[in-house]
Amino acid sequence: MKKFVYVAVIGFLLISCGGGDDPAPTPKNEAPTVPTLVAPANNKLCVDNLVSFQWNVSADSNNDPITYQIQVAKDNQFLQIVKTLEDPTNSQNISLEKGVAYYWRVKATDNKSLSSDYSSVYNFYTEGEAVVNHLPFSPELVQPVLNTVLNTATATLKWNASDVDVNDILVFDVYFGTDNPPISKVSENLATNTLDVLVVPSKEYYWKVVVKDGKGGETIGQTWKFKTN
Repeated sequence: MKKFVYVAVIGFLLISCGGGDDPAPTPKNEAPTVPTLVAPANNKLCVDNLVSFQWNVSADSNNDPITYQIQVAKDNQFLQIVKTLEDPTNSQNISLEKGVAYYWRVKATDNKSLSSDYSSVYNFYTEGEAVVNHLPFSPELVQPVLNTVLNTATATLKWNASDVDVNDILVFDVYFGTDNPPISKVSENLATNTLDVLVVPSKEYYWKVVVKDGKGGETIGQTWKFKTN
């Protein structure tokens, strides 16, 4: 009986000692940081339609290999994408149409398929043949933010717009209402980039901005919407 008890104790000790060799936990995979765009600079006029794109490299806390995806589109919502390319380096040369406004962004993905958010969006214009006037860039709506719910009787519409022809004076037509797309022009040839409009409760409103450069060039912006309580 004493011999049996001795063996049992030894076995327990052996099992207990073996538990100290558990492997360290694998570090959690983290996404790469968001790339920052370098060239072409925002609002750039590119005289060559073979455009050289460059961005700053992303950091990865796990030191994973990174691949970058660059998207180039004809609208700032990236509904009309013309190029999507992937590259392990932080530059890319892309041939594009002449005389067109483009928008571009980049994101980083590690080799475990974990991606950063897309970078900010830059826009540029490729020089056309014998171009006299360039179209303004598509207006960028600022507020109310898309799908915002407002508790107010007055809404302030705000947007940004730019043109590579730095001497062009931009004016705006604003369309606003409950129709989608909005058909009521509530302001014409507005010289500022804000407009206050009256709203009523429990409605969904739509709005868009048309930017004009005074030389016959105009660009229609995206339709945004918001609700009222």
